[in-house]
Amino acid sequence: MAELNNLDKKFKTLDDFLGTHFIYTYDNGWEYEWYAKNDHTVDYRIHGGMVSGRWVKDQEANIVMLVPGIYKVAWTEPTGTDVALDFVPNEHKLNGTIFFPKWVQEHPEITVTFQNEHIDLMEESREKYETYPKMVVPEFATMTYIGDAGQNNDEVINEEPYNGMPDDIRAGKFYDENYNRISK
Repeated sequence: MAELNNLDKKFKTLDDFLGTHFIYTYDNGWEYEWYAKNDHTVDYRIHGGMVSGRWVKDQEANIVMLVPGIYKVAWTEPTGTDVALDFVPNEHKLNGTIFFPKWVQEHPEITVTFQNEHIDLMEESREKYETYPKMVVPEFATMTYIGDAGQNNDEVINEEPYNGMPDDIRAGKFYDENYNRISK
């Protein structure tokens, strides 16, 4: 059975991290929802910031444990955006650096969609518009939700983001005790 909003969870191993669902807010106010789906893929939704409304499933990523309880996750998106995240969940902290190509900074609306259905558009835009200089966004974040969703749970990131979704998740109004979507 899944544990909803378990901010007291203690992380020691990579297995403790895999299958975990997080909501965190960067110091700049951008709010993200992120799920360690398994040892090589992540799903996420973006709830605040310049690409708010974007969501992605099955993003290939490099996921490693640096030392017990500290994890590094990095990937390159079809947009050309590079992401490097350092999770310190026992402290409810994260440090992330996002490297946005120039075209994403100038045309963020192109990316605000369910990326999986628009990979061709992301790749076409990456070739059509300028990539450099990249916009580098290094930020610390505070975790406001830690859920034990289990690995390979396609119910975690299961629909497009809406206003108030993170609050609904934190309040227990989005998932049931088995981490299935509660009917709207």
